[in-house]
Amino acid sequence: MQLKLTGRSGWLRTGLLIGRLAWMLALAACTTTPKPPAPALARLELKLAPAALGANISLQQHLTVERQGRVDQLDAAVEVDQQQFNMVGLVFGQRVLSMNYDGKTLQSWRHPMLPSQVRVEDVMEDTQLTLWPLAAIRAALPEDWQIEQQGLRRTLSLRGEPVMVIDYSAPIPWEGKVQLDNLRYHYHLTIESVSDAGAPAAAAVTPAAAP
Repeated sequence: MQLKLTGRSGWLRTGLLIGRLAWMLALAACTTTPKPPAPALARLELKLAPAALGANISLQQHLTVERQGRVDQLDAAVEVDQQQFNMVGLVFGQRVLSMNYDGKTLQSWRHPMLPSQVRVEDVMEDTQLTLWPLAAIRAALPEDWQIEQQGLRRTLSLRGEPVMVIDYSAPIPWEGKVQLDNLRYHYHLTIESVSDAGAPAAAAVTPAAAP
């Protein structure tokens, strides 16, 4: 699989610096250095098989993170098929982060200037929570975690307390705009996706039946 890294030309004129990218990724991925108490802030550590998506997709994405009045942006290329999940993060068209997951092994690379607390696992987790079908996520959740869907709103909870709320603008997750609110780490992530290859309607986001 070869990732297409062209993207929208306007996205690559955002004037970002590597340092700002590192800050943004740390927020978008939910940095692993949260304030105590640590047990209450444990990560989900979700890793879903690429085939569980139920579709082959090739996307160009523009991500905007807002937190405490600050806005940062990132361009990304995402490709998923039955065997692999690939993602590349870009600044000025330069690769600064990449990952490959085959359902068993996660291989990753980061720009040397990215801080160690930026975990590729967390970036992948947020991406999968946004794109993968509800049933696939629910089947992989550990004890005490729940995920529900009403219309185009998806809510991830831990022991009944909402942790993340995801709102879709279209029934297919990778079409249109996605708004993700992380209630634990207090950031808002907007994902604008453009599909390079189209997406099967079978993977549409639909209200889930009660468990």
